[in-house]
Amino acid sequence: MIQTTPQPTWAQQFSTPATEFPLTPLPVLSGKLPPGLRGSLYRNGPGRLERAGQRVGHWFDGDGAILAVHFTDEGAMGIYRYVKTVGYQEEEQKNRFIYGGYGMTPCGNLWERLTKPLKNAANTSVLALPDKLLALWEGEPPYRLDLNTLETWGLDDLSGLTKKTPYSAHPKIDPETGDIFNFGQVLAGRPQLMLYRSDRTGKIIQRNSIPLDGICLIHDFVLAGQYLIFVIPPLRLNLLPVLFQLKPFSECFQWQPQKTPTQILIIDRQTLTLVNRIETEPWFQWHFSNGYVEEDGTVVVDFARYPDFKTNQYLKEVATGKTKTLAISTLWRMVLQPQKSQLLQLEELLDRHCEFPTVSPKEVGKKAHYTYLSIHQPGVNSAVEMFNSIGRFNPQTQRLEEANLGENRYPMEPLFVENPDPSQPGWVLTVVYDGDQNSSEVWIFDAEHLEGEPVCRLGLPSVVPNGFHGTWKPH
Repeated sequence: MIQTTPQPTWAQQFSTPATEFPLTPLPVLSGKLPPGLRGSLYRNGPGRLERAGQRVGHWFDGDGAILAVHFTDEGAMGIYRYVKTVGYQEEEQKNRFIYGGYGMTPCGNLWERLTKPLKNAANTSVLALPDKLLALWEGEPPYRLDLNTLETWGLDDLSGLTKKTPYSAHPKIDPETGDIFNFGQVLAGRPQLMLYRSDRTGKIIQRNSIPLDGICLIHDFVLAGQYLIFVIPPLRLNLLPVLFQLKPFSECFQWQPQKTPTQILIIDRQTLTLVNRIETEPWFQWHFSNGYVEEDGTVVVDFARYPDFKTNQYLKEVATGKTKTLAISTLWRMVLQPQKSQLLQLEELLDRHCEFPTVSPKEVGKKAHYTYLSIHQPGVNSAVEMFNSIGRFNPQTQRLEEANLGENRYPMEPLFVENPDPSQPGWVLTVVYDGDQNSSEVWIFDAEHLEGEPVCRLGLPSVVPNGFHGTWKPH
């Protein structure tokens, strides 16, 4: 008899496409809404991982769907809608996959495949501006949406992007000036790192480009005082199979630790020019926690470090509903001397598998009190389970506080929200998928008591599958 491994509980959320719901009052399941919590929570992630029985090639290929939860004096209202990209609308009309993505090639004959652009999945993150919400992806300009209704308005050039100009999913906002820094990687011709500075409305007011020695995978970066820090892993793209649509991007990245060192680029935030470049030992990272400059001029950067690129295979397996690849990242710190081009220190801060590190928006680019993380409960098999808890880590004391979500509950990236009353603690918000109930909830924790019960749990009308990144916009 052939024995089959049962599907893990978390996989139910991805088994069918997510269902949109209109603006709906959210019931309080436990606790009560904090009176000072006023604003909007936005979350983005792949909502649809299959069409007509065909699965996407990678978790990164799913169509973006955005959850908004508006907190007002009358209560909490939620709305969930797909980003109506050009590719989404065409595939929705024909009820089949047409376009290629990060982990899949386009459908059709050779000529059709060669002439089809990548689909902008608009599924990675969100940027809340004064008059619009941006749904962010890696390879094109963002899509512009209505802040309240999530109606899709089309691509946004931010007064400086062409239709195919890349604009990353990890912008950094200076809490003092409101300046928004971001980047994109140009693949055509000579590889370049495009750098952007925007004002608080999103309008690009400065740009520059830094030559790269190959096409790599750069997903995130750090704002640290007067610097922007990029870390380029020893990963290079074999472009030819991608150009001829023989293989997708995810299968053409080559891990080259013996051939290519990790490069640390230090950029001046005022001029967007290269200050120095440091070469060091191999590692891979998707996400950084934060960075800041010490009084002696050294730069401190915290990040979630993987020893290699096996994480790509694990994330591919997520889309199938069964994972078996062990890809462990732990929280690390590096200390740089930017003017002397020196890496002074490289050490592990937290020996626990963790991801999606975030800090208070008011501490971006400064020395932060805490890092908030997605983590595993102790004893969990990290190869087959998704993250099933969140934590708050104090880098100064090395203390980790963990939330207890119970069995078969899977939270998204934790976001810290400042309390308008500075004498009171803030909150940590996350969206939790409950595998036993096959339902989704919004959980609100007192940031000072993460180990206790949430101060409020809100029910959502339908399952909002685990996604990638979100943001908070205060009212």
